[in-house]
Amino acid sequence: MLERFRKLRRNRQVVDTLYAAIVVDARQPDLYLNLGLPDTVMGRFESLSIHVFLFLARCRDDAGLKALAQDLVDRFIADVEDSLREIGIGDPSVPKRMRKLAGMFYERVAAYDPPLQAKDAAGLGAALSRHALPATATAEAGVALATYMLARKAALDAVPTEAITGGRLVKEE
Repeated sequence: MLERFRKLRRNRQVVDTLYAAIVVDARQPDLYLNLGLPDTVMGRFESLSIHVFLFLARCRDDAGLKALAQDLVDRFIADVEDSLREIGIGDPSVPKRMRKLAGMFYERVAAYDPPLQAKDAAGLGAALSRHALPATATAEAGVALATYMLARKAALDAVPTEAITGGRLVKEE
């Protein structure tokens, strides 16, 4: 029983460490200054959604990461829920808003996944223009963000499973 508790606690620490690294990636100023994401509450949600999606794309075909990926999605959902409360959304409204935001996240996953898997920057850029970028953004902005995503996906793909289960999202040199 005690060993099970230790394992659960260790997994929670790994998930929290990975999630913190994803949040750091999602808050990079370049995403907002040069890649077109608006520096707003929804722009930050879009950035965080993109980075969680990229992590899930890394974990998809790795059986050793399936449970960890689900735990990270649960952590993401809990964080978004906490953020809603922090910005003053009342408790009765939170479940309705969470359903909407979760639906938005999965809608984006469905839109971004095929072009990401095909390494299609133009297709991914078009999907980003429809979902993440402001209506005033240029097509070039979508392609620039798509190029960033493709590079980030390649970097995550290079990270060994053991590093991820150890709480690291970067390949050690």
